[in-house]
Amino acid sequence: MGGFDIVMVIAIILFARLGVRLVTGYIKMKKEEEEQPPKER
Repeated sequence: MGGFDIVMVIAIILFARLGVRLVTGYIKMKKEEEEQPPKER
């Protein structure tokens, strides 16, 4: 079970980091939209 616990911890950390990146990116996009109109890339 020791190895399985380590794998679970790594998976949780990766998932948490991905979630944080998605949330921060979403908030940043929302702030930019409020300050200036969205521009086409």
